[in-house]
Amino acid sequence: MGSTNEPFYLRYYSGHSGRFGHEFLEFDFRVLGDGRSAFARYANNSNYRNDSLIRKEMCISSLMISEIKRMVKESEVMKEDDTKWPQKNKDGRQELEIRMGNDHISFETAKIGSLHDVTESEDPEGLRVFYYLVQDLKALVFSLISLHFKIKPI
Repeated sequence: MGSTNEPFYLRYYSGHSGRFGHEFLEFDFRVLGDGRSAFARYANNSNYRNDSLIRKEMCISSLMISEIKRMVKESEVMKEDDTKWPQKNKDGRQELEIRMGNDHISFETAKIGSLHDVTESEDPEGLRVFYYLVQDLKALVFSLISLHFKIKPI
């Protein structure tokens, strides 16, 4: 699986600028230099109906980092290339950056609305890998937030 002390960083961003300003969802996981401390950060900015920026930060265990690394490795996203993926546009963009040991990737693509967007792209297999990994990571982040914080809509 790789050493717990190896450098690890994962960041996901999805956003656009529109009628309500810069709206985005962003999260990252990082292992600090000591290899024992790991953090997850989450930010969601939606100006719709005057919502405000939501920021959360939490300590996470090395076991959680190992699980995220497993998800990344099993997805094989590190082997992909985003050159044939849809370019960012007026609807926004998505970014995924991963540093795992000596490997580093950084992807940028248009927002993906549905699997139809994936199948119609020039690289449906590569974009599918990206799409499913992002869906899994978002589900994990939302689970962590609901476990760590009580968020009740007003």
